[in-house]
Amino acid sequence: MASVLVSDVRKAFGATQVIHGVDISIEDGEFVVLVGPSGCGKSTLLRMIAGLENITGGEIRIGDRVVNHVPPKERDIAMVFQNYALYPHMTVSANMGFSLRLRNAPKADIDTRVKRAAEILGLVPYLDRFPRQLSGGQRQRVAMGRAIVRDPQVFLFDEPLSNLDAKLRVAMRTEIKELHQRLKTTTVYVTHDQIEAMTMADKIVVMHDGIVEQIGAPLDLYDRPANLFVAGFIGSPSMNFLKGTIRANGSASFEGPHGVKLPLTGTPDAWNGRPAIYGVRPEHFVIADDGAEAEVQVVEPTGSETQVVAKIGGEDIIAVFRERHQFRPGDKVRLRPEIKLVHLFDGEAGQRLSA
Repeated sequence: MASVLVSDVRKAFGATQVIHGVDISIEDGEFVVLVGPSGCGKSTLLRMIAGLENITGGEIRIGDRVVNHVPPKERDIAMVFQNYALYPHMTVSANMGFSLRLRNAPKADIDTRVKRAAEILGLVPYLDRFPRQLSGGQRQRVAMGRAIVRDPQVFLFDEPLSNLDAKLRVAMRTEIKELHQRLKTTTVYVTHDQIEAMTMADKIVVMHDGIVEQIGAPLDLYDRPANLFVAGFIGSPSMNFLKGTIRANGSASFEGPHGVKLPLTGTPDAWNGRPAIYGVRPEHFVIADDGAEAEVQVVEPTGSETQVVAKIGGEDIIAVFRERHQFRPGDKVRLRPEIKLVHLFDGEAGQRLSA
């Protein structure tokens, strides 16, 4: 196992800059998830760590060694791809042991490692089958097994669950998390799914347009997003945003669209009249007589909760309730944000002002 250090790493394709000076420190044994929308640069960064892409500038260290110019096969990493990348003419056992055979490892050693990985992943009954005889989840486990037998310093996962159906994705992310807890190998995992990131990571790196927006533990990012992008990306349904003005003379409040007033815990007097964006997560609305009037637009019951799309001051918001309510489109309800859980952002730069 080893730490990974990414220092001021840049990547350009011709005149197009796609990674803009990224700095990430990954501790030995840590499970780090790179998350962001399509095109943000997360897979490119992972491929640079793997050595599959050359870096334009900066430095990548695996352990104590700078690997900028080290070939992929000499970096002591193992990568699991989105499309499994299994050899169709080889059995499960042969696929898993292929990299060791390329190294001319002793057959007894290969058999021992393959058997151990198969036991960890529940693949023992399938060792003599071919990939075409396996389900999607089983193929992904074979790809993971091929990585395990190498006993690398670092595991790299490139959106490994995106080809699976929703139920299987949930099961597989649990398996990957359990695998990491058992092996304790440093892991870098790329996904665009923020639910995967939240449930699996020790630390999340949120990327956007080739830069790192914020790094932190999952709940730290959820509770204290650094800016509007992180606040809107982390959480499902995403955070509600209302544009307006801070009123700090006397009792602090936020004046939203069409004069709607929303509570604040308190702000400096110097912020009076400052343009701001008021952020509320859907689950942090409560029904209260002193809340702002909202008109129900759509009601979506899921069984465990009720999701309501409504308008406050003419702006769409989403509220989620654990209790069951008999709302109908057109109903008027009064919604009050839980004041200690409100997020406030600068109206121009989008940076966090307060919680």
